[in-house]
Amino acid sequence: RVGRLPQHVTPSWDLKTLWVLNDKGNSLTRIDPQTGKPLGSVRVRDPYNMYYTPDGQYAVVVAEQRERLEFYHAESMKLAHELWVPCKGIDHMDFSADGRYLIASCEFGEAVIKVDVAEQKYLARLAIFPAGMPQDVKASPDGKVFYVADMHANGVHLIDGDKFQQIGFLPTGKGAHGLYVSRDSRVLYVSNREEGSISKIDLAKRALIGKWQLPGGGSPDMGGVSADGKVLWLSGRYNSEVYAIDTTNGHLLARIPVGHGPHGLCVYPQPGRYSLGHTGVFR
Repeated sequence: RVGRLPQHVTPSWDLKTLWVLNDKGNSLTRIDPQTGKPLGSVRVRDPYNMYYTPDGQYAVVVAEQRERLEFYHAESMKLAHELWVPCKGIDHMDFSADGRYLIASCEFGEAVIKVDVAEQKYLARLAIFPAGMPQDVKASPDGKVFYVADMHANGVHLIDGDKFQQIGFLPTGKGAHGLYVSRDSRVLYVSNREEGSISKIDLAKRALIGKWQLPGGGSPDMGGVSADGKVLWLSGRYNSEVYAIDTTNGHLLARIPVGHGPHGLCVYPQPGRYSLGHTGVFR
């Protein structure tokens, strides 16, 4: 039992803790990943999402309704700095390869923003096209481009993070939402929530290479790839279920009934030296 409206399950930077982000409960529940038992909670306002700076010094709470990034000391979880940003509905983000900056999506602002991580300072705002409702953000394995899923534009925007310019758009499917990199870093999986499908993007070519349709439909949302890379796990947001998908051929391996409104599914443990947060972004 956790707080009100848990949104995501987030691995800590040091991989020792799983945090449940209780958005309407204004709290974070600490879970021991080895036992699955709760270890108390921390009071935090509006924790829709949470990330970690690449150096592990800060946990960055994404306060979506309050349009803020809140930097907490990762060890003590005491607030260090609160940054207001001109980003209505800020919710997902990822970091540059060198950790100097982050790119975040503005769900209700038809834009993305850039923030200096070391200075904890807002830098710029970029309107996306076609205009829509940007969601998940994922940096490419080579660090040269940021992919931004968009539910209303029904595809993925490509952003050059260093120049902070949009360099492309790939139409994937209705309700493009979550972004997950294959274990070999060659493919980006895109969950198209409103049409029950998963699109595949070739990361080297920056091109669409296929689409898997869930038999009988569904609402694939957030999740992750198994440690061996063979299974893509996704929550079924509006169908009270979780999907297990074979990454070799897209076949649905399992459709597991769960409670109402499953969202931020975390596949854990995972390969990696440290976690950047969300439902499991590892480096």
